[in-house]
Amino acid sequence: MDRYELRRLDYSLSEDHVALQTAYRQFFKTYCDIETVRAAEPSGFDKSLWERLCATGATTMALPESVGGDGATLVDLTLVAEEIGRSLAPVPWIDHVVAARLLARLGAGLSDEIVQGTQVVGFDAQQIAPTGPRLVPTASIADHIVVRAGDELVRLAFSTRPVRVDNIGRLPMAWVDPAAADSRTVVAGGPEALAEYQRALDEWRLLTASALVGLVEETMAIAAEFAKTRYTLGVPIGTLQGISHPLANIAITVQGGRGLARRAAWFLDNEPAERPELAPSAFVFMAEEAAKAATMAVHVQGGLGVSAEAAATAYLVRARGWALAGGDPAATAVRIAEIVAARESRV
Repeated sequence: MDRYELRRLDYSLSEDHVALQTAYRQFFKTYCDIETVRAAEPSGFDKSLWERLCATGATTMALPESVGGDGATLVDLTLVAEEIGRSLAPVPWIDHVVAARLLARLGAGLSDEIVQGTQVVGFDAQQIAPTGPRLVPTASIADHIVVRAGDELVRLAFSTRPVRVDNIGRLPMAWVDPAAADSRTVVAGGPEALAEYQRALDEWRLLTASALVGLVEETMAIAAEFAKTRYTLGVPIGTLQGISHPLANIAITVQGGRGLARRAAWFLDNEPAERPELAPSAFVFMAEEAAKAATMAVHVQGGLGVSAEAAATAYLVRARGWALAGGDPAATAVRIAEIVAARESRV
């Protein structure tokens, strides 16, 4: 077996990967505590945190060198996404880098402001494209928004940004009506452009799945720490099967979701036509399991877990809301079924 074949089977991290993830874990630990997360909830965005994050190269790393980026792999990007989820960081990094990567692939001409993140690009992440107004996860803070309109990809801009609507994921979400945009630029059209948009959708789902992995791992850590320090009948509640077994199930979810996401990232970068179902599968798996895991973590903490002040509550609402930001995950499940059915019909 040559090294290339081995890489298809081995998804462990290199030393550089570990250093990258450690750096971003420390970054968010330093600049994004739970108080920062709570303070940003009215807008869904912390501008200061975003500027600090961009200064680390988090936006440029995701782009090809041809447009001034650093050419990071999707595996690299999943590691950053995990740390965003672990800290519940109120920044539009996933949507921005996915949209910017799409524009770069289409040769749309990225400005330095987009590459550096001083201008934010929003992304309509719905599998089934609506024909009129649609909810876009970062529309209330985005300077540009990339959407589908029929068989065209369009970049929109508004002189007055759309008004944020409240949402369970605490995102800067807003309704966007392409017909009401002050600037409407057709970026590309036709089957090839739509295929690139589908790749962008898969990247959005992959990175969102990775963010949910980090979120679930942190909420598990919060619950486990509580279970070690809370006593009943003279013993920690973590020694009881009703607590320890569900926590073990959460740990399995974390490892399963992480492995699936890294596998999907490698194939999407290296052999995108070989296993196109992997990225949407990672998303559908984590969309379902993250909500279950976060709910169990709240239950472990009893009444404290459902209090507004508890960190577990902040993780619970985002575990549910982030997965819905791109519409109903069932639409992605249908896409997986279509991919598998098409492959089986060719056998």
